[in-house]
Amino acid sequence: MDGADKGLQREEKPEAALAGEYVGPEGLMHCRVCHAPRQCRIRLWDRERIVPCLCRCQEEERKRRERQMEEEERLRRIRHMRAVGIQEKSLGGWCFEVAEDTTNVRMAKRYVENWEKVKEENLGLLFWGDVGTGKTFLAACIANALIAKGVPVLMTNFSKILNQMGGLYSEERHRYVASLAGFRLLVIDDLGIERNTEYALEQVYSIIDERYKTKLPMIVTTNLTVGQLRSPEDAAHARIYSRVLEMCTPVHVAGGDRRKAIGKEKQDLAKRMLLERDG
Repeated sequence: MDGADKGLQREEKPEAALAGEYVGPEGLMHCRVCHAPRQCRIRLWDRERIVPCLCRCQEEERKRRERQMEEEERLRRIRHMRAVGIQEKSLGGWCFEVAEDTTNVRMAKRYVENWEKVKEENLGLLFWGDVGTGKTFLAACIANALIAKGVPVLMTNFSKILNQMGGLYSEERHRYVASLAGFRLLVIDDLGIERNTEYALEQVYSIIDERYKTKLPMIVTTNLTVGQLRSPEDAAHARIYSRVLEMCTPVHVAGGDRRKAIGKEKQDLAKRMLLERDG
């Protein structure tokens, strides 16, 4: 036997057992926990070699680390989508977990639960009602719930959009409007508060119409009534509102002004803490 063959034979012998290992009857290292081999024999260049392999414990640990990394990556993507998609940061904590169990909240939950069908059928919603009734809250609950499921959502208003478009040239504006298609759902808060200039109304219509042409759903909130939306004051508003009503099912959000109620509670608390005298 020459020196090369002796060297190969030395390579084929199992290494010394590490902590948690023992040598099995076939001469291979085994795990002391699952008792599966941590070495296996293969044929390489017509010779048998002993190489490391994963026992059941190691394989389970590898899968656990992979799942952990995938979950961390999923959460990272969600954090990024939330940072990009929820432009009003105070809305980030508005979710179904803190919502009352009302008819509208249950409807909003079903919208999220049936998202794939909603997207396929291009079903939008129009939350309308008086100031402070919870329209924005419902829309934000839907947006946050979908983002948590990994769905790209943008929640904004036309005032912000128009400000972002203000310094853009014509071709850049077209690209900006087209880029909104990257969001599976577009939530427009407070329709009707934007500027009524010819330029502003033209850009508002272009965004809504682009959404219509790309067959992507949209949720809109407004203080306007359905009657006002159906009978606008001029042709520029008429084509905007007509397109919104074509795309979005009106949902009346009734109730008192929650902002006033919250303000009253704070005033009462301030009086008790700061203004009332002892004894």
